[in-house]
Amino acid sequence: MALPTKLQLNIVTPDQSLSYEVDEVAMPGQEGDFGVLPGHTPLFAGLRTGTMWYRQGGEKHFLAVSVGFAEVLPDRVTVLAQVAERAEDLDEARAQAGMARAEEMMGAMPHEMDFERARLALLRTLQQLQAEVRRGAGH
Repeated sequence: MALPTKLQLNIVTPDQSLSYEVDEVAMPGQEGDFGVLPGHTPLFAGLRTGTMWYRQGGEKHFLAVSVGFAEVLPDRVTVLAQVAERAEDLDEARAQAGMARAEEMMGAMPHEMDFERARLALLRTLQQLQAEVRRGAGH
């Protein structure tokens, strides 16, 4: 049986479902970043908040993702995440404002749980900005 030459990438969040035919995918795994090419050995991995990308031909596309899971099969990758935002859909000014709000909240939080929520919001915003910067730099 011939190895697949493309991957079907499916990204599912509570708000949307995205589907692409891609040549390569890289994701922020709980144990470190990892890449997937067609024919990859089956794998189930936890994802951390970070930047993932996929390649279609010579063009890379970036997404900011939050905590989730990835199922890798030889011909497809399915990502289940709380948030997945394409870099081209991100608004840098909005992300900067969100970062300022999260930092302000962190300084005013008396409870550990509230502080953790604010910390995660800040981390998400930083990843959004990183995805936008990478997209703009053409990495």
